[in-house]
Amino acid sequence: MATHQRRIGLTGGIATGKSTVAQLLQARFALPVLDADLFAREALAPGTAGSQAVVARFGTQVLVPRQGEDGSAEGAEGAAADPAETLDRRALGRLVFSDPVERRWLEGLVHPLVRQRFTQELAGLAQEPAVVLMIPLLFEAGLESVCSEIWLVDCEPAEQRARLLARDGITAADADARIAAQWPLEHKRSLADVLIDNRQGAESLASQLGRALGLEATGERR
Repeated sequence: MATHQRRIGLTGGIATGKSTVAQLLQARFALPVLDADLFAREALAPGTAGSQAVVARFGTQVLVPRQGEDGSAEGAEGAAADPAETLDRRALGRLVFSDPVERRWLEGLVHPLVRQRFTQELAGLAQEPAVVLMIPLLFEAGLESVCSEIWLVDCEPAEQRARLLARDGITAADADARIAAQWPLEHKRSLADVLIDNRQGAESLASQLGRALGLEATGERR
């Protein structure tokens, strides 16, 4: 990558603790963090071309039900969708994580939009010596070339599964489907430049991050 800026690609499996690590990098080391998940949500926000494409493919089943005056859900089957309605991300997730074809279709829609946002945001941060790019599907989306180095947040598979169940309130089958939809952690470990072990707690994380940045965990900035 033709830049002197340090671009840290922060990745891992679902629910391994990437957000916790990103928050520490921002709070303790004052590093700007760009979040691919945020960009993906913006790409599917109400009224966007992305949201409309999703509704055109899946129908009103992926929309948050409108409430009638009595508080009951409205929106009969086959009713025309309001382009400003909100996507039901859980309903959409159940569809795409149970069907690889539909998941690939959604990724083909969202990943290019996320890449565009990274390009735009990085242009505005060109004077920063280091930037963190939090990208859960970094390898799956082929975004290695955007980064100068790749850090993998790692934990035990059983802990990952337990965190996902507690965080998202989904069924065990849904949790297993979401984990299976990503590359296995053991494969990602072999591709990462730095492994961040998220098994010990916040202070251990901060110490590891300081070492990876070439700093002590004192809030200094590289």
